[in-house]
Amino acid sequence: MVERFRVLVIDDDPGVRDYLETLALRLGYHVTAVGDGEEALATLDESKPDIITLDAVLPGMDGLETLRRLKQRIPEVPVVMLSGHGQARTIVEAMKLGASDFLRKPFEVEELELAFQKALEKHALKEEVEQLRGRVRNESDVLGLFGDNPKMLEVRKMIEQVADTDITVLIRGESGTGKELVARGLYSLSGRRTYPFVKVNCAALPSELLESELFGFEKGAFTGALRRKLGKFEYANHGTIFLDEISEMHPGLQAKLLQVLQDGEFSRLGGESDVRVDTRIIAATNRNLEEAVKDGSFREDLYYRLNVVTVNLPPLRDRIDAIPLLVDHFLTKYNDQYKKDLGELTDSTVKVMHEYHWPGNVRELENMVKRMVVLGNEQTVLQEIAMRGKPEETTKGETAGFDLDALGVDFSDGVDLKAISKRASQIAEKRVIDKVLQQTRWNRKEAALRLQISYKALLYKMKENGLSEGR
Repeated sequence: MVERFRVLVIDDDPGVRDYLETLALRLGYHVTAVGDGEEALATLDESKPDIITLDAVLPGMDGLETLRRLKQRIPEVPVVMLSGHGQARTIVEAMKLGASDFLRKPFEVEELELAFQKALEKHALKEEVEQLRGRVRNESDVLGLFGDNPKMLEVRKMIEQVADTDITVLIRGESGTGKELVARGLYSLSGRRTYPFVKVNCAALPSELLESELFGFEKGAFTGALRRKLGKFEYANHGTIFLDEISEMHPGLQAKLLQVLQDGEFSRLGGESDVRVDTRIIAATNRNLEEAVKDGSFREDLYYRLNVVTVNLPPLRDRIDAIPLLVDHFLTKYNDQYKKDLGELTDSTVKVMHEYHWPGNVRELENMVKRMVVLGNEQTVLQEIAMRGKPEETTKGETAGFDLDALGVDFSDGVDLKAISKRASQIAEKRVIDKVLQQTRWNRKEAALRLQISYKALLYKMKENGLSEGR
């Protein structure tokens, strides 16, 4: 059972207390109501609230003094100030003392609901930032795991050169090479590291949902928009937003992103005014953006705006020397996480890892080490590597099994190589998806994980390729 949020109502007017308690209960919160500041502070000995409403005018210890003492005791809990006067000096002082919002009485139900929503979202975001700071310290150290490979030394040098600037960075590389790690490294070494780092996977949501996720919406913007929702760009204000798989963003939405890059402004869905933000943008892609520009799926002006500084991450097979460092790091990480004590890998296992071609890159290596730690042995993973074979064996099998007739090419006429390549890619994609679905017994979620695409993307590709169970 999910525990309800706890609201502490502090107001000396019994009628207002009852009203606020009724509203909070209707919104699904657990409520404690008290009449003055001393009683409110006493309740903190029994339980800590998730959010507080505080009247600015109280008998005895006034609202501002109560706010000051609350913030001394529980600085992380958001406080919404309420007042029938709304004097500017009181509002300013309340905000200086740490109030999250200020509402004038009488207020609408929607105003209180929005104030609660904003306060709790900001609180959750602060907690996430604190967690990320701890992760960032570790992830900054992980930059040392790049090893002495010349290509990775170039990557590290580039990160150190541009991290403490506001310049837009485009990170390019195959899936699983560690693009998010580089983005977090850029963030952790920047002057924005005390503000939020917000990640958005542009391939995880359809265009309409992605737009509201990035830019938010106003109440009534569409059916079901019952209240204003802030977008990721607003949460990332003064911080950094990481747009993963940027190439999957719909061209219509790319135009709105371009406006943010150029002017630092955007409008929420259903909004009439622009919202200004100061956000650094880091983007990543595993696709050839130049080809995407040529075929019209990616805006050329956005490409040039994003491609100011490019970090090219080589695949793991081109930096095999980093494997021992990475293995030691992941062993430590997952031994601690799962309370295991798997020791150093045997020389034979390390040798197999050095000879493997790592199509899934660092992510695949991390998952393999995780499985070793959980299972307590290396054999399952070694068998898995052996079954996958070497790259030349895979290539040979694919070539032998590929039917040129399926391409429908008439070699007596001129051959459109680009069209053939596209058709061959579609056929190969369909066969790979079909095979993985069969291997997972049509467990679509597991298949999506193996294919390293989102669940929704898999469903779309299945429909596009006419794949269905029992066909």
